[in-house]
Amino acid sequence: MTVKPVDANSFYMQLDDNTTLKPVNMKGSPFGSKEVRALVNYRIHPENPAPYNKAVWVYWIDSILTKPAISVEQMLPDFNYGNDPVEIIRDWVTVAEDGYLTLRFRTVWGDTGRPHYVNLITGVNPENPYEVEFCHNANGDWDDDDWADGIVAFRLDGLPVNNGQTVTLTLRWQSFSGIKTAEFVYKPRATDIDTPTQIDANFRPTIKLE
Repeated sequence: MTVKPVDANSFYMQLDDNTTLKPVNMKGSPFGSKEVRALVNYRIHPENPAPYNKAVWVYWIDSILTKPAISVEQMLPDFNYGNDPVEIIRDWVTVAEDGYLTLRFRTVWGDTGRPHYVNLITGVNPENPYEVEFCHNANGDWDDDDWADGIVAFRLDGLPVNNGQTVTLTLRWQSFSGIKTAEFVYKPRATDIDTPTQIDANFRPTIKLE
């Protein structure tokens, strides 16, 4: 889900495109003023959830690496976005919702301690603005016997809003057996229709995956 700060002392969580949750046993977001995707363990609570849809008691919450998708025009000429293979895992974590594409991916890892870089590129198909590409640069950190998974969420507010209507989002990536694609049902976030967020053109993808 998406953790959305309101102010220093309150936040709420977006479970899907339509459902909001009020955390009754927490005040300010554990992630400060930053909006992030997260995995949350909770139970429904009987407290009045207003102005949200449901009240919940949170047992634990863990953030997911959250970053903006970038357009072809925003790609940095001096950065290697990579074509190292991954497999996209089909399960409940891999989903397009609330203006994000969240992906669980699997690849091989080494023991060099070097960061792997992952990015989502938009504008890769001039005939289809809803086709995006997942890029992975293993940065030389590679061991054929050490497989592991990672989770990353990409904000999609740079895509056309299509008057808020649902569209088919096509993801493509380099797998261990060649190029693969997958389709997602994607609905732009309501706030993006009125006030689209501008992606930082100077953003550098330097987050290390743990």
